[in-house]
Amino acid sequence: MARLPFVDTHIHFSDMQNPNLRYVWLEPGWKHPILGDIEGIQAQRYWADEYVAETRFSNVKKSIHVQAALGIADPVEETKWLQAFADRLGHPHGIVAECHLAQPDAEEVIERHMQFRNMRGIRDFGAGDYPRDPAWRAGYKHLRKHDLVACLDSSPESYASIKDLAQAFPDIVISLDHAGFPRKRDAEYFAMWKRELANLAQAPNVVIKISGLGMCDPKWTVESWRPWVLYCIETFGIDRSFFGTNWPVDRLYSSYPDVLDAYAEIIRDFSENDQVKLFSANAERIFRI
Repeated sequence: MARLPFVDTHIHFSDMQNPNLRYVWLEPGWKHPILGDIEGIQAQRYWADEYVAETRFSNVKKSIHVQAALGIADPVEETKWLQAFADRLGHPHGIVAECHLAQPDAEEVIERHMQFRNMRGIRDFGAGDYPRDPAWRAGYKHLRKHDLVACLDSSPESYASIKDLAQAFPDIVISLDHAGFPRKRDAEYFAMWKRELANLAQAPNVVIKISGLGMCDPKWTVESWRPWVLYCIETFGIDRSFFGTNWPVDRLYSSYPDVLDAYAEIIRDFSENDQVKLFSANAERIFRI
């Protein structure tokens, strides 16, 4: 069992047999545009039941589910499905739901999501340079009303646009997912990522979720992760940084305890209070769980 209680801020559940849901990325034959072959996790289902069973010796205190269904007509169906798990099992404690923010019905979709008590944020895979798109921003502004966190998938090339978005809406918290999703691990790319991340961190309403690092580092080690994790914390500060796993996607690259043990080893010299913040307290505060 992990020593510190852990709040997992990035997990995904799925059910390929549920007629109200669809997961394009888990369908047979579909190849991930970045990760390539992910057939190892293209299972018929991964429910909260499986997650609780898989992590029961890892001291998981709470969890946050980030939108996984893709290609369904009504994204509120996923939130409804997830809330039923939360009511039965406790997990997930927070739900980050899908809403197509550039669509004219964005406000109405958000209001319907808010019927469910564990609703805490929105993720939308917008097209192109979406953080600067006026239509997308017209939907984004509605997150403010319900104190919802914007969880953004990104790349270093888009951090400047995210900073512009953060400055335009300073009262909406942005979670930069997967440590900003760095795609490469060479020295030149690392320097570019550091430069762009430092610029983005100047926006005080942006926080960083350190998760999913195995996706572009499939044979990772504690030492290969260490500089990325430490620079995230150094740049955003202890109070604006927290951990997640991207489970079960990152199961392709390791076991669940391996990920938590790696985080624990990397921050072993931090104070006890700071370790607790990174493992649980910051996530509980930011996502109100």
